[in-house]
Amino acid sequence: MANVSRRNFFYAAGVATVSFLGLRRLRIALHNDADTIITDDMAASTDGPFILPDLPYAYNALEPHISADVLRFHHDVLHRRYTSRLNTLVSGTNLGDLSAVELISNLERIPEERRTQIQNQGGGYVNHALFWQMLSPDGGGEPTDALAQKISDTFGSFEDFRLAFSQAALNTFGSGWAWLEVDPDGTMRVTTTRDQNSPYMAGSFPLLGLDMWEHAYLTQYGALRGAYIDAFWNVVNWDFVAEKYDEALA
Repeated sequence: MANVSRRNFFYAAGVATVSFLGLRRLRIALHNDADTIITDDMAASTDGPFILPDLPYAYNALEPHISADVLRFHHDVLHRRYTSRLNTLVSGTNLGDLSAVELISNLERIPEERRTQIQNQGGGYVNHALFWQMLSPDGGGEPTDALAQKISDTFGSFEDFRLAFSQAALNTFGSGWAWLEVDPDGTMRVTTTRDQNSPYMAGSFPLLGLDMWEHAYLTQYGALRGAYIDAFWNVVNWDFVAEKYDEALA
């Protein structure tokens, strides 16, 4: 009982400390998330082929698991930034004729002077566009049908998969993502990527992803990444994950 109380104390202390700093301070602390990925002389473009997708639910729809403040900042500030800067990078080229997924899936075809920044900005754009759909206020539980069978065949059981995914997310060093992905040949695995890299960049198809950048959880969960990961399972949109699995096989 004493251990539980102590854990709760540090959880409360961590959240209170971050809340005291406030979102304004957090934005400064997270400046490197996007601001230094692109050179300062490249202004963010508000026009271009890529648009910021609307959230498929209200800001507070995922509470208490993901707070409205976190979701608003994550979507309206950071995803908007990836969107506008990707538009800047393709401006004046024929790269805007490609979809964002096509761009990051064929990085070797991108001119070298733009390749790394399109990898970063395009990855951030695509990863977040998927992430919002991978979450749902009606989510949680377990997958069904073909996806459930594939997960069971691959990992032994859904619980074994959940443990493997959660452990991969927890062990992500620095900023990155945890993924459930499938190869074109149907091989399924749990992986992680650095920064805003995507399974698409390695020829695989992302089915489920969890953003492990600090902006995704710090103001709500403090340093307790495990609590954020546990909360995530309550809002997983398995219907969307199943759709992505069917698309990958097709």
